[in-house]
This record gives sequence, C-alpha cells and structure tokens, in this order.
Amino acid sequence: MGLSAVHFGGGNIGRGFIAELLHESGFAITFVDVVDDLINRINASKSYKITEVGEEGEKTKIITNYRAINSKYNLDEVVKTISEADIVTCAVGPNVLKFIAKPIADGISARTVTKPLAVIACENMINATDALKALITDPKNMKPEVLKDLASKAEFGNSAIDRIVPTQPTDANLDVVIESFYEWCVETNGFKSGHPEVKGIHWVSDLEPYIERKLFTVNTSHATAAYFAYQKGIKTIHEALADKEIRDEVHAALEETAHLITGKHGITDEEQQQYVETIISRISNPHLEDVPVRVGRAPLRKLGRKERFIGPAAQLAERGYDVTALVRGVEYALRFQNVEGDDESKELAEILSSLSAEDATTKLTGLTPDHPLFEKVLEKVKLVQSEKK
Repeated sequence: MGLSAVHFGGGNIGRGFIAELLHESGFAITFVDVVDDLINRINASKSYKITEVGEEGEKTKIITNYRAINSKYNLDEVVKTISEADIVTCAVGPNVLKFIAKPIADGISARTVTKPLAVIACENMINATDALKALITDPKNMKPEVLKDLASKAEFGNSAIDRIVPTQPTDANLDVVIESFYEWCVETNGFKSGHPEVKGIHWVSDLEPYIERKLFTVNTSHATAAYFAYQKGIKTIHEALADKEIRDEVHAALEETAHLITGKHGITDEEQQQYVETIISRISNPHLEDVPVRVGRAPLRKLGRKERFIGPAAQLAERGYDVTALVRGVEYALRFQNVEGDDESKELAEILSSLSAEDATTKLTGLTPDHPLFEKVLEKVKLVQSEKK
C-alpha cells in the first residue's frame, strides 16, 4: 500500500500548496471538506493545474492521485481513512480546528497501523498543531484508554507556512495560481519515531524564530498594506505598495518588528533586512494580484494578543522599544468595519460601538491595563470610536 495523506480544507492553500508538496512526495491525497460543490468538483476531476508565479516567470504543475470526502455526510469514511493514513494536515482557519478535532481523534483511536500518524496543522497561527492536539485529546473527543497510548498512535509537529495565494481568476475552477516562493517549516521534536518524508518541508528543532519572523514580517506587512489601502480606496495590494505613504508605513512597521526578531532570535540585522526586502518584493508583485478586502478580512483574529500587530508590539513595549508604526497599523485595522462578506468586521463594529474604550481594548487585543502597550492601543480605540459619533 502506498503513502496516504488526509488534508482538511479543499481551498486554495490546501490544493495549491500543501497538496502540491504531498503529491510530489508520492502521497495519495484525500481532501476533507464540507462544501458540497467543491467536493463534487474535486471528485469529478482527474487532475488540476497549479501555476507558480515568480520573478523568473510562470511554471505549471499537474496534480493527480486525489479524491475528496464530504465530512457532513460521510464522517465514518473520514475516520476510516485517517485510521489508515500516514499524515494528516489541515488549512481550515484557526476557528475551524474545533470542528475537525473529533474526526481526527476517532481516526487515531481506530488505528491499527504500527507507525504513528503524523499530524501537522498548517494555519496562520502560532503553535496551531498544539492547539489542535489539545482539542483532539480533550476528554470529549478522546477516551482515556486511547490517550494513555497516544504516543504510539499519533505524533504532532507545529509548523509555519509562508506562501502567497492571490485572488484567483473567476474561471479557475480547481486550478490555483500561487507564488513560486514558499517556506514550510515543521518542528521535529514531536516525531520520536521519525518525521514523515515530505519534499519541501524544512525540518527544524526550534520553530519559534521561523514563526515569529514570518508572522511579524510577512503577515504584519501584508495586513498593514491592506488596512491602509482599504481606507484610501486602493484596489490592489500591488497598487498599495506603489503608494509612497503606504510603502513608508509598511517599512516603518517592519523596522520595529526587526528589533524583536534580531534581538530575540539572534538573526543578524543583515539577514533580517534581506528577508524584509524579499517580502516587500513578493507582496508588490503585480502578477500576484491581491485585494485589501481579502488580505484584511477577519480583523478580530488579526488584532489578537499573539497576532501580527499586538504580538510584536507587546513584546517590544515590554523591552522599551518604540511601537508607533505598529500601533498605527492597529488604528487602521480598527477602521476595517462592516465590510461586506466579512462577519468579523461587523462584529468589530459592534464591539467598538457597544463597549467602553477600556473594555473594547481588552476584548479585542487581550491586553490588560497594567501592560505597557495598553495605553497606546487604548488611545487608538478612543480615536476610532470618536469618529463614529
């Protein structure tokens, strides 16, 4: 029997990034999703195309040897497939992890395969696999007798992914346009029996430097560009980076996060500057057209305590560094309200209109009044609240 992978989430990251590397590593892939039309289209096709776009031009790849299961109707089949698989991955969004934990737990419980299942969450979230593991091993999802033998049935690795998937052509169907640059780092510590052989994964002993460098450079710059562009009515991220004011804001934010990345993780100033220049070049690529509404969506998550603005700003404030640019990014993220198709932006508007500035600051960012960043963010919350009166 050949190698088998189960991937939760049939979206563009799943099909265009994770599945590409799994396919090239010889895995048969089973996508698990709940979108009827997507499942049907995947099962009706024998292949789909990935177009990689970079400075050197375009390159296409054909993905085959896959199928899809709709977990709304065929949960037993999902569990059986996991019980026989070599690896489970997911790219569903942090808020969906709680829904996929139970079928993964049941699949682990049903395993009779000797080698443990490798579980890797591929989310824009620090230690996403730890969060998924906590849900899988919750007593509501896994029985104590399975839990005591978990190490022989499943192993878990935190990961950090970095690859831009732009807005897709309207006629793309299953095909995915994606940037050629990528980074997929996975921590080895959890794989006592040996990690799965997946081409393209960078296996590391300590993931935190890679996670924070990526989240506080790529995600911070992308979100900063998106929120400023949205307020200026600029239609694409490429056009936003061509705007001097926005470009200066992005650079200012990354100058601040660089203090944390170099000071905390021992990355040299030169290395970080080169990384920043690479990131700016990537998100400025006109062939990877993206729009502020898509990049800025889910502002509640992006304003979270460990996320792309508050995460680095809080650590920098604790160290006594200036965080003016990052806090300006927070201000513009707070203005991303009532955006069509984005429930979190509507919830953000509700929070800001119904709570006091102090309560809204804590609810949105997780900061408490005794934190050195609190007053700086509180000032921006008050400012944005006053604009609505």
